[in-house]
Amino acid sequence: MDDFLAARLQMAFSLGFHIVFACIGMVMPFFMTVAHFIWLKTKKAVYRDVTQAWSKGVAIFFATGAVSGTVLSFELGLLWPKFMEHAGPIFGMPFSLEGTAFFIEAIALGFYLYGWNKVNRWFHWATGVVVGVSGLVSGILVVAANSWMNSPSGFDYINGEYLNIDPIKAMFNEAWFSQSLHMCIAAFVSTGFAVAGVHALMILRGSNVLFHSKAFKIAAVFATVAACLQPISGDISAKDVAGRQPAKLAAMEAHFHTEKAAPLIIGGIPDTAAKEVKYAIKIPGLLSFMAHGDFNAEVTGLDKIPPQDQPPVAVTHYAFQIMVGLGMAMLGLAILYFIALWKKKQWLDQKWLLKLFVVATPLGFLALEAGWTVTEVGRQPWIINGVMRTADAVTPMPGIRYSFYLFTAVYISLSVIVTFLLYRQIRMVGKLYDSGAQHQND
Repeated sequence: MDDFLAARLQMAFSLGFHIVFACIGMVMPFFMTVAHFIWLKTKKAVYRDVTQAWSKGVAIFFATGAVSGTVLSFELGLLWPKFMEHAGPIFGMPFSLEGTAFFIEAIALGFYLYGWNKVNRWFHWATGVVVGVSGLVSGILVVAANSWMNSPSGFDYINGEYLNIDPIKAMFNEAWFSQSLHMCIAAFVSTGFAVAGVHALMILRGSNVLFHSKAFKIAAVFATVAACLQPISGDISAKDVAGRQPAKLAAMEAHFHTEKAAPLIIGGIPDTAAKEVKYAIKIPGLLSFMAHGDFNAEVTGLDKIPPQDQPPVAVTHYAFQIMVGLGMAMLGLAILYFIALWKKKQWLDQKWLLKLFVVATPLGFLALEAGWTVTEVGRQPWIINGVMRTADAVTPMPGIRYSFYLFTAVYISLSVIVTFLLYRQIRMVGKLYDSGAQHQND
Protein backbone atom coordinates (compact mmCIF):
# COMPACT_ATOMS: atom_id res chain seq x y z
CA MET A 1 0.00 0.00 0.00
CA ASP A 2 1.58 3.33 -1.04
CA ASP A 3 1.27 6.46 1.09
CA PHE A 4 -1.18 8.17 -1.29
CA LEU A 5 -3.60 5.25 -1.18
CA ALA A 6 -3.18 4.92 2.61
CA ALA A 7 -4.02 8.60 3.09
CA ARG A 8 -7.16 8.33 0.98
CA LEU A 9 -8.26 5.11 2.68
CA GLN A 10 -7.73 6.59 6.13
CA MET A 11 -9.83 9.63 5.30
CA ALA A 12 -12.54 7.48 3.70
CA PHE A 13 -12.61 5.08 6.64
CA SER A 14 -12.75 7.93 9.16
CA LEU A 15 -15.57 9.65 7.28
CA GLY A 16 -17.46 6.39 6.91
CA PHE A 17 -17.54 5.88 10.67
CA HIS A 18 -18.03 9.51 11.67
CA ILE A 19 -21.03 10.02 9.42
CA VAL A 20 -22.96 7.33 11.31
CA PHE A 21 -22.12 8.75 14.75
CA ALA A 22 -22.81 12.29 13.55
CA CYS A 23 -26.20 11.51 11.99
CA ILE A 24 -27.45 9.70 15.08
CA GLY A 25 -26.19 12.58 17.23
CA MET A 26 -28.06 15.05 15.00
CA VAL A 27 -31.39 13.25 15.05
CA MET A 28 -31.78 11.42 18.37
CA PRO A 29 -32.25 14.67 20.37
CA PHE A 30 -35.42 15.35 18.35
CA PHE A 31 -36.81 11.91 19.21
CA MET A 32 -35.90 12.57 22.85
CA THR A 33 -37.58 15.98 23.01
CA VAL A 34 -40.77 14.72 21.33
CA ALA A 35 -41.07 11.98 23.96
CA HIS A 36 -40.31 14.56 26.65
CA PHE A 37 -42.99 16.93 25.30
CA ILE A 38 -45.60 14.15 25.31
CA TRP A 39 -44.70 13.32 28.90
CA LEU A 40 -45.05 16.97 29.96
CA LYS A 41 -48.48 17.18 28.29
CA THR A 42 -49.92 13.78 29.26
CA LYS A 43 -48.05 12.95 32.51
CA LYS A 44 -47.76 9.34 31.31
CA ALA A 45 -44.61 8.11 32.98
CA VAL A 46 -43.73 5.71 30.15
CA TYR A 47 -42.81 8.72 27.99
CA ARG A 48 -40.52 10.02 30.72
CA ASP A 49 -38.83 6.63 30.79
CA VAL A 50 -38.43 6.67 26.99
CA THR A 51 -37.00 10.18 27.21
CA GLN A 52 -34.46 9.25 29.88
CA ALA A 53 -33.41 6.10 28.03
CA TRP A 54 -32.93 8.01 24.78
CA SER A 55 -31.06 10.82 26.58
CA LYS A 56 -28.41 8.31 27.61
CA GLY A 57 -28.08 7.26 23.98
CA VAL A 58 -27.73 10.92 22.97
CA ALA A 59 -24.90 11.32 25.48
CA ILE A 60 -23.12 8.23 24.14
CA PHE A 61 -23.30 9.36 20.53
CA PHE A 62 -22.37 12.93 21.40
CA ALA A 63 -19.15 11.66 22.97
CA THR A 64 -18.28 9.27 20.14
CA GLY A 65 -19.16 11.89 17.52
CA ALA A 66 -16.88 14.38 19.24
CA VAL A 67 -14.01 11.89 19.26
CA SER A 68 -14.41 10.83 15.63
CA GLY A 69 -14.89 14.43 14.50
CA THR A 70 -11.75 15.55 16.30
CA VAL A 71 -9.77 12.81 14.57
CA LEU A 72 -11.05 14.05 11.21
CA SER A 73 -9.97 17.62 11.92
CA PHE A 74 -6.44 16.42 12.70
CA GLU A 75 -6.41 14.28 9.55
CA LEU A 76 -7.23 17.30 7.39
CA GLY A 77 -4.08 19.00 8.61
CA LEU A 78 -1.83 15.94 8.67
CA LEU A 79 -2.83 14.25 5.43
CA TRP A 80 -4.00 17.15 3.27
CA PRO A 81 -1.89 20.19 4.20
CA LYS A 82 -1.61 21.34 0.59
CA PHE A 83 -5.39 21.33 0.32
CA MET A 84 -5.87 23.13 3.66
CA GLU A 85 -3.21 25.72 2.79
CA HIS A 86 -5.34 27.00 -0.08
CA ALA A 87 -8.84 25.93 0.93
CA GLY A 88 -8.69 26.76 4.64
CA PRO A 89 -9.01 30.56 4.30
CA ILE A 90 -11.89 30.11 1.85
CA PHE A 91 -14.14 27.50 3.48
CA GLY A 92 -12.89 27.82 7.04
CA MET A 93 -15.91 29.87 8.16
CA PRO A 94 -18.43 26.98 8.30
CA PHE A 95 -15.92 24.94 10.30
CA SER A 96 -15.48 27.82 12.76
CA LEU A 97 -19.24 28.26 13.10
CA GLU A 98 -19.62 24.50 13.49
CA GLY A 99 -17.29 24.70 16.48
CA THR A 100 -19.54 27.35 18.01
CA ALA A 101 -22.63 25.20 17.43
CA PHE A 102 -20.81 22.24 18.97
CA PHE A 103 -20.07 24.17 22.17
CA ILE A 104 -23.67 25.36 22.42
CA GLU A 105 -24.80 21.76 21.98
CA ALA A 106 -22.39 20.59 24.70
CA ILE A 107 -23.61 23.23 27.18
CA ALA A 108 -27.28 22.51 26.45
CA LEU A 109 -26.71 18.76 26.77
CA GLY A 110 -25.11 19.30 30.18
CA PHE A 111 -28.19 21.25 31.33
CA TYR A 112 -30.45 18.55 29.94
CA LEU A 113 -28.70 15.52 31.41
CA TYR A 114 -28.26 17.01 34.88
CA GLY A 115 -31.35 19.22 34.97
CA TRP A 116 -33.91 16.58 35.89
CA ASN A 117 -35.93 17.85 38.89
CA LYS A 118 -33.50 20.76 39.30
CA VAL A 119 -34.72 23.42 36.84
CA ASN A 120 -38.08 24.55 35.47
CA ARG A 121 -39.57 21.63 33.52
CA TRP A 122 -40.17 23.66 30.34
CA PHE A 123 -36.72 25.21 30.49
CA HIS A 124 -35.38 21.69 30.87
CA TRP A 125 -37.28 20.58 27.77
CA ALA A 126 -36.09 23.66 25.87
CA THR A 127 -32.45 22.74 26.53
CA GLY A 128 -33.15 19.44 24.79
CA VAL A 129 -34.52 21.33 21.80
CA VAL A 130 -31.34 23.42 21.74
CA VAL A 131 -29.29 20.20 21.68
CA GLY A 132 -31.20 19.02 18.61
CA VAL A 133 -31.18 22.33 16.75
CA SER A 134 -27.48 23.03 17.39
CA GLY A 135 -26.59 19.48 16.34
CA LEU A 136 -28.55 19.89 13.12
CA VAL A 137 -26.90 23.25 12.46
CA SER A 138 -23.49 21.64 13.00
CA GLY A 139 -24.30 19.03 10.38
CA ILE A 140 -25.51 21.65 7.90
CA LEU A 141 -22.32 23.70 8.36
CA VAL A 142 -20.07 20.69 7.75
CA VAL A 143 -22.05 19.78 4.64
CA ALA A 144 -21.73 23.41 3.47
CA ALA A 145 -17.95 22.99 3.60
CA ASN A 146 -18.19 19.75 1.64
CA SER A 147 -20.56 21.30 -0.89
CA TRP A 148 -17.96 23.98 -1.55
CA MET A 149 -15.61 21.24 -2.74
CA ASN A 150 -18.29 20.25 -5.26
CA SER A 151 -19.20 23.82 -6.17
CA PRO A 152 -16.18 26.05 -5.43
CA SER A 153 -17.00 29.75 -5.19
CA GLY A 154 -16.04 32.83 -3.20
CA PHE A 155 -12.61 33.33 -4.77
CA ASP A 156 -10.83 34.01 -8.02
CA TYR A 157 -8.27 31.45 -9.19
CA ILE A 158 -5.62 33.37 -11.12
CA ASN A 159 -2.22 31.98 -12.11
CA GLY A 160 -2.39 29.30 -9.44
CA GLU A 161 -3.32 31.76 -6.68
CA TYR A 162 -6.57 32.07 -4.72
CA LEU A 163 -7.51 35.75 -4.69
CA ASN A 164 -10.47 37.99 -3.72
CA ILE A 165 -11.68 35.54 -1.08
CA ASP A 166 -15.31 35.88 0.07
CA PRO A 167 -16.00 33.33 2.88
CA ILE A 168 -19.75 34.08 2.94
CA LYS A 169 -20.14 33.37 -0.76
CA ALA A 170 -18.02 30.24 -0.35
CA MET A 171 -20.20 28.95 2.48
CA PHE A 172 -23.48 29.65 0.68
CA ASN A 173 -22.30 28.17 -2.61
CA GLU A 174 -24.69 26.85 -5.24
CA ALA A 175 -24.63 23.30 -3.86
CA TRP A 176 -25.01 23.95 -0.14
CA PHE A 177 -28.82 23.95 -0.02
CA SER A 178 -29.42 20.79 -2.06
CA GLN A 179 -26.67 18.85 -0.28
CA SER A 180 -27.69 20.03 3.19
CA LEU A 181 -31.36 19.23 2.58
CA HIS A 182 -30.56 15.78 1.21
CA MET A 183 -28.14 15.03 4.04
CA CYS A 184 -30.44 16.17 6.85
CA ILE A 185 -33.37 14.15 5.56
CA ALA A 186 -31.06 11.15 5.10
CA ALA A 187 -30.00 11.49 8.75
CA PHE A 188 -33.64 11.29 9.88
CA VAL A 189 -34.36 8.35 7.58
CA SER A 190 -31.33 6.31 8.63
CA THR A 191 -31.58 7.02 12.36
CA GLY A 192 -35.34 6.70 12.41
CA PHE A 193 -35.42 3.26 10.79
CA ALA A 194 -32.50 2.06 12.94
CA VAL A 195 -34.17 3.12 16.19
CA ALA A 196 -37.61 1.88 15.10
CA GLY A 197 -36.09 -1.45 14.07
CA VAL A 198 -34.47 -2.00 17.46
CA HIS A 199 -37.70 -1.26 19.32
CA ALA A 200 -39.69 -3.42 16.88
CA LEU A 201 -37.35 -6.32 17.66
CA MET A 202 -37.90 -5.87 21.40
CA ILE A 203 -41.68 -5.83 20.86
CA LEU A 204 -41.48 -9.08 18.90
CA ARG A 205 -39.51 -10.60 21.78
CA GLY A 206 -42.25 -9.55 24.21
CA SER A 207 -39.91 -7.37 26.24
CA ASN A 208 -41.42 -4.27 27.89
CA VAL A 209 -44.02 -4.01 25.13
CA LEU A 210 -45.58 -0.76 26.38
CA PHE A 211 -42.23 1.04 26.61
CA HIS A 212 -40.96 -0.16 23.25
CA SER A 213 -44.30 0.43 21.50
CA LYS A 214 -44.31 4.11 22.47
CA ALA A 215 -40.66 4.49 21.44
CA PHE A 216 -41.25 2.60 18.19
CA LYS A 217 -44.11 4.84 17.13
CA ILE A 218 -42.14 8.08 17.62
CA ALA A 219 -39.12 6.76 15.70
CA ALA A 220 -41.27 5.18 12.98
CA VAL A 221 -43.18 8.41 12.31
CA PHE A 222 -39.94 10.38 11.94
CA ALA A 223 -38.45 7.70 9.69
CA THR A 224 -41.45 7.26 7.40
CA VAL A 225 -42.15 10.98 6.96
CA ALA A 226 -38.48 11.55 6.10
CA ALA A 227 -38.49 8.58 3.69
CA CYS A 228 -41.38 10.18 1.80
CA LEU A 229 -39.57 13.53 1.60
CA GLN A 230 -36.25 12.07 0.49
CA PRO A 231 -37.20 11.50 -3.19
CA ILE A 232 -38.08 15.20 -3.43
CA SER A 233 -34.68 16.25 -2.10
CA GLY A 234 -33.10 13.63 -4.36
CA ASP A 235 -34.72 15.21 -7.39
CA ILE A 236 -33.43 18.65 -6.35
CA SER A 237 -29.94 17.19 -5.92
CA ALA A 238 -30.04 15.40 -9.28
CA LYS A 239 -30.92 18.59 -11.14
CA ASP A 240 -28.19 20.46 -9.26
CA VAL A 241 -25.57 17.83 -10.10
CA ALA A 242 -26.65 17.76 -13.75
CA GLY A 243 -25.98 21.48 -14.05
CA ARG A 244 -22.71 21.70 -12.10
CA GLN A 245 -21.10 18.27 -12.32
CA PRO A 246 -22.17 16.53 -15.54
CA ALA A 247 -19.28 14.07 -15.18
CA LYS A 248 -20.63 12.92 -11.80
CA LEU A 249 -24.15 12.47 -13.21
CA ALA A 250 -22.78 10.52 -16.15
CA ALA A 251 -20.86 8.22 -13.80
CA MET A 252 -23.86 7.80 -11.50
CA GLU A 253 -26.00 6.64 -14.42
CA ALA A 254 -23.13 4.99 -16.35
CA HIS A 255 -24.23 7.28 -19.18
CA PHE A 256 -21.48 6.79 -21.74
CA HIS A 257 -22.93 8.62 -24.74
CA THR A 258 -24.30 12.16 -24.95
CA GLU A 259 -27.86 12.00 -26.28
CA LYS A 260 -31.29 13.53 -26.20
CA ALA A 261 -34.20 11.72 -24.55
CA ALA A 262 -31.62 9.90 -22.43
CA PRO A 263 -32.97 6.79 -20.69
CA LEU A 264 -32.86 6.24 -16.95
CA ILE A 265 -30.78 3.15 -16.20
CA ILE A 266 -31.86 0.83 -13.41
CA GLY A 267 -29.29 -1.73 -12.30
CA GLY A 268 -26.92 -3.12 -14.87
CA ILE A 269 -23.20 -3.81 -15.06
CA PRO A 270 -21.10 -1.01 -16.61
CA ASP A 271 -18.59 -2.15 -19.22
CA THR A 272 -16.17 0.79 -19.49
CA ALA A 273 -14.21 -0.86 -22.31
CA ALA A 274 -17.27 -1.35 -24.50
CA LYS A 275 -18.87 1.85 -23.15
CA GLU A 276 -22.19 0.22 -22.43
CA VAL A 277 -24.26 -1.05 -19.53
CA LYS A 278 -25.22 -4.71 -19.66
CA TYR A 279 -28.38 -6.26 -18.19
CA ALA A 280 -29.90 -2.88 -17.27
CA ILE A 281 -33.51 -1.77 -17.33
CA LYS A 282 -33.83 1.43 -19.39
CA ILE A 283 -36.73 3.85 -19.17
CA PRO A 284 -36.63 6.13 -22.26
CA GLY A 285 -36.38 9.87 -21.68
CA LEU A 286 -36.63 9.68 -17.90
CA LEU A 287 -33.01 10.69 -17.19
CA SER A 288 -33.46 13.77 -19.39
CA PHE A 289 -36.60 14.69 -17.45
CA MET A 290 -35.03 14.09 -14.03
CA ALA A 291 -31.91 16.07 -14.93
CA HIS A 292 -33.43 18.95 -16.88
CA GLY A 293 -37.22 18.73 -16.53
CA ASP A 294 -37.61 17.91 -20.24
CA PHE A 295 -38.01 14.40 -21.66
CA ASN A 296 -36.16 15.43 -24.83
CA ALA A 297 -33.30 17.38 -23.21
CA GLU A 298 -29.72 16.44 -23.99
CA VAL A 299 -27.77 14.79 -21.18
CA THR A 300 -23.98 14.97 -21.28
CA GLY A 301 -22.31 11.58 -21.43
CA LEU A 302 -18.83 10.46 -20.51
CA ASP A 303 -17.82 10.81 -24.16
CA LYS A 304 -17.79 14.60 -23.62
CA ILE A 305 -15.54 14.32 -20.55
CA PRO A 306 -11.74 13.99 -21.04
CA PRO A 307 -10.60 10.54 -19.87
CA GLN A 308 -8.32 12.04 -17.20
CA ASP A 309 -11.31 13.92 -15.71
CA GLN A 310 -13.74 11.00 -15.56
CA PRO A 311 -14.79 9.60 -12.15
CA PRO A 312 -14.57 5.85 -11.45
CA VAL A 313 -17.74 4.75 -13.23
CA ALA A 314 -18.34 1.33 -11.70
CA VAL A 315 -17.98 2.41 -8.06
CA THR A 316 -20.08 5.55 -8.54
CA HIS A 317 -22.80 3.72 -10.48
CA TYR A 318 -23.12 0.81 -8.04
CA ALA A 319 -23.15 3.15 -5.03
CA PHE A 320 -25.85 5.27 -6.64
CA GLN A 321 -27.96 2.21 -7.47
CA ILE A 322 -27.64 0.93 -3.89
CA MET A 323 -28.65 4.31 -2.47
CA VAL A 324 -31.70 4.64 -4.72
CA GLY A 325 -32.73 1.00 -4.34
CA LEU A 326 -32.62 1.08 -0.55
CA GLY A 327 -34.36 4.46 -0.55
CA MET A 328 -37.21 3.03 -2.59
CA ALA A 329 -37.47 0.04 -0.25
CA MET A 330 -37.79 2.34 2.76
CA LEU A 331 -40.30 4.50 0.89
CA GLY A 332 -42.39 1.39 0.26
CA LEU A 333 -42.30 0.51 3.96
CA ALA A 334 -43.25 4.09 4.82
CA ILE A 335 -46.30 3.89 2.56
CA LEU A 336 -47.34 0.61 4.19
CA TYR A 337 -47.01 2.19 7.63
CA PHE A 338 -49.13 5.19 6.70
CA ILE A 339 -51.79 2.89 5.26
CA ALA A 340 -51.73 1.02 8.57
CA LEU A 341 -52.10 4.25 10.55
CA TRP A 342 -54.98 5.63 8.49
CA LYS A 343 -56.87 2.76 6.90
CA LYS A 344 -55.72 -0.63 8.20
CA LYS A 345 -55.15 -0.16 11.92
CA GLN A 346 -55.23 -3.91 12.44
CA TRP A 347 -51.91 -4.10 10.61
CA LEU A 348 -50.25 -2.26 13.51
CA ASP A 349 -50.65 -5.36 15.67
CA GLN A 350 -49.35 -7.75 13.02
CA LYS A 351 -45.90 -9.27 13.42
CA TRP A 352 -45.15 -9.02 9.70
CA LEU A 353 -45.11 -5.22 9.85
CA LEU A 354 -42.76 -5.20 12.83
CA LYS A 355 -40.53 -7.73 11.09
CA LEU A 356 -40.27 -5.45 8.07
CA PHE A 357 -39.03 -2.66 10.34
CA VAL A 358 -36.50 -5.04 11.88
CA VAL A 359 -35.21 -5.94 8.42
CA ALA A 360 -35.03 -2.22 7.58
CA THR A 361 -32.86 -1.44 10.63
CA PRO A 362 -29.54 -1.14 8.72
CA LEU A 363 -30.94 -0.01 5.36
CA GLY A 364 -30.82 3.71 6.08
CA PHE A 365 -27.17 3.68 7.08
CA LEU A 366 -26.23 1.51 4.11
CA ALA A 367 -27.96 4.03 1.85
CA LEU A 368 -26.23 6.86 3.72
CA GLU A 369 -22.78 5.36 3.15
CA ALA A 370 -23.61 4.70 -0.50
CA GLY A 371 -24.74 8.29 -0.94
CA TRP A 372 -21.53 9.70 0.49
CA THR A 373 -19.58 7.38 -1.78
CA VAL A 374 -21.42 8.89 -4.73
CA THR A 375 -20.68 12.41 -3.49
CA GLU A 376 -16.97 11.86 -2.90
CA VAL A 377 -15.99 9.28 -5.53
CA GLY A 378 -18.17 10.94 -8.14
CA ARG A 379 -16.16 14.15 -7.75
CA GLN A 380 -12.84 12.44 -8.51
CA PRO A 381 -10.21 13.11 -9.72
CA TRP A 382 -10.89 16.51 -8.13
CA ILE A 383 -10.75 17.40 -4.46
CA ILE A 384 -11.90 20.93 -5.37
CA ASN A 385 -14.07 20.42 -8.41
CA GLY A 386 -12.32 21.72 -11.53
CA VAL A 387 -9.63 23.51 -9.50
CA MET A 388 -7.39 21.11 -7.55
CA ARG A 389 -6.84 17.42 -8.15
CA THR A 390 -6.79 14.97 -5.26
CA ALA A 391 -3.33 13.75 -6.25
CA ASP A 392 -2.01 17.32 -5.89
CA ALA A 393 -3.68 17.94 -2.54
CA VAL A 394 -2.32 15.08 -0.44
CA THR A 395 1.03 15.34 1.31
CA PRO A 396 1.13 12.11 3.29
CA MET A 397 3.26 12.02 6.38
CA PRO A 398 5.95 9.31 6.67
CA GLY A 399 4.59 5.92 7.71
CA ILE A 400 0.99 6.87 6.98
CA ARG A 401 0.10 3.23 6.41
CA TYR A 402 0.77 2.53 10.09
CA SER A 403 -1.40 5.49 11.03
CA PHE A 404 -4.12 3.99 8.84
CA TYR A 405 -3.94 0.71 10.75
CA LEU A 406 -3.97 2.57 14.08
CA PHE A 407 -6.99 4.74 13.29
CA THR A 408 -8.84 1.77 11.83
CA ALA A 409 -8.36 -0.02 15.14
CA VAL A 410 -9.56 3.08 17.02
CA TYR A 411 -12.78 3.30 15.02
CA ILE A 412 -13.49 -0.40 15.29
CA SER A 413 -12.95 -0.13 19.03
CA LEU A 414 -15.31 2.84 19.22
CA SER A 415 -17.98 0.88 17.37
CA VAL A 416 -17.61 -2.11 19.70
CA ILE A 417 -17.77 0.12 22.79
CA VAL A 418 -20.84 2.00 21.54
CA THR A 419 -22.60 -1.26 20.67
CA PHE A 420 -21.83 -2.63 24.13
CA LEU A 421 -23.05 0.52 25.90
CA LEU A 422 -26.29 0.62 23.91
CA TYR A 423 -26.90 -3.09 24.49
CA ARG A 424 -26.33 -2.62 28.22
CA GLN A 425 -28.71 0.33 28.22
CA ILE A 426 -31.44 -1.76 26.58
CA ARG A 427 -30.85 -4.55 29.10
CA MET A 428 -31.05 -2.09 31.99
CA VAL A 429 -34.41 -0.84 30.73
CA GLY A 430 -35.58 -4.44 30.53
CA LYS A 431 -34.54 -5.22 34.10
CA LEU A 432 -36.21 -2.07 35.37
CA TYR A 433 -39.56 -3.07 33.90
CA ASP A 434 -39.27 -6.77 34.57
CA SER A 435 -38.62 -6.06 38.25
CA GLY A 436 -42.01 -4.39 38.53
CA ALA A 437 -40.75 -0.83 38.56
CA GLN A 438 -42.90 0.17 35.60
CA HIS A 439 -45.12 3.13 36.43
CA GLN A 440 -48.86 3.01 36.22
CA ASN A 441 -50.12 4.31 32.87
CA ASP A 442 -53.55 5.12 31.47
